[in-house]
Amino acid sequence: MERYEVVIIGGGIVGLATGYQLLKSFPQVSLLILEKETELAAHQTGHNSGVLHSGIYYRPGSQRAINCRAGKKLMEEFCRDEQIPFELCGKVIVATRPDELPALGEIFQRGLANGVACRRISAAELRELEPHCAGIEAIHVPEAGIVDYRMVARRLAEHIVRLGGVIQCGTRLTGVRTEAEGYLLQTTQGERGARVLVTCAGLQADRVAEMCGKRPESRIVPFRGEYFELKPQAAHLCRNLIYPVPDPRFPFLGVHFTRMIQGGVECGPNAVLALAREGYRKTDFNPCDVWDAVSFVGFRRLSLKYLGTGLEELWRSCSKGAFVAALQRLMPEITCNDLVPAPAGVRAQAVTPQGTLVDDFLIESSRRMVHVLNAPSPAATASLQIGKTIVERIVPLLAENGLLRAETSGL
Repeated sequence: MERYEVVIIGGGIVGLATGYQLLKSFPQVSLLILEKETELAAHQTGHNSGVLHSGIYYRPGSQRAINCRAGKKLMEEFCRDEQIPFELCGKVIVATRPDELPALGEIFQRGLANGVACRRISAAELRELEPHCAGIEAIHVPEAGIVDYRMVARRLAEHIVRLGGVIQCGTRLTGVRTEAEGYLLQTTQGERGARVLVTCAGLQADRVAEMCGKRPESRIVPFRGEYFELKPQAAHLCRNLIYPVPDPRFPFLGVHFTRMIQGGVECGPNAVLALAREGYRKTDFNPCDVWDAVSFVGFRRLSLKYLGTGLEELWRSCSKGAFVAALQRLMPEITCNDLVPAPAGVRAQAVTPQGTLVDDFLIESSRRMVHVLNAPSPAATASLQIGKTIVERIVPLLAENGLLRAETSGL
């Protein structure tokens, strides 16, 4: 049986960034990353719209704010070093009605508190940046950018292997048993031993944590984000990134326009309950996943609390016209004929039993385990910093076993 000092469950960008940061600082540690799919970055990372977030939205002092700011800097440095294309193209956050101005002001103050380079601009200044965008006032964030996170994930994997780590795809975790020296992991490809276990399982985060003996208070509820893409003849309508003022009750950013590093412009997403945790099509259905959601008291409370909003999102999912109407608030010239369907994504959103959407990163430790239980946007932007944060938790666990010194220099 193969034994490792650290095993990471999950081959998305957070798991890969954690492995990379661990081996970069402690190359003597034996590391295994297990991914149940046949390829890395198959879910949230691979369906990401590719925005390099600035950190303007997040409550100052929150894990999202702290990790986003530091993580964005690390991501830019990594991309430069690895010659991965990225662009700091800038974004605008646009108020289209007077009643949105207080929320716009709150976002601006958060941006200043988080150290984001941003400024409030008038409608005339907005049209200089985005001539086809309608708005009465906006925030310009010139440091926001775009990148291909799937390419980043591939490069992280290459470095992990070069540094002596092992990555095994097509290997699903099926059980965990505690041993004197750590954990015995049962997988579809046989047993593996681990001194320290890290779970970065995204859409399966709560289930994998339970398999490891931890019962998270929150549960993952999957929200499918549906997108359209501008046809080539309409792509000129959006120069860079155009966002609405988000509803402060939700950790979603609203239907927006995103220019992509590979070319083209995405429009969306809306957010509807996915009928399968890994269901990217409207027809995808997993009865176990649906039962997990509807039987969870937190989801029922959330649904009742925001029934009207949920129905609006569902209507936009069913009606292209309704989706276009939402886009027209930002860009009146857009028509149904300008849009073609684009691939959807599924967001792993932790929900509390009280019916509250967890709006921050949630990372918990237990014995010789570290669990990433909620890592929504901007987790991709922040992944390298999240990885450093997890490594800081791993080091004392390894030191307890005499596997390395407790010093964490180099992190």
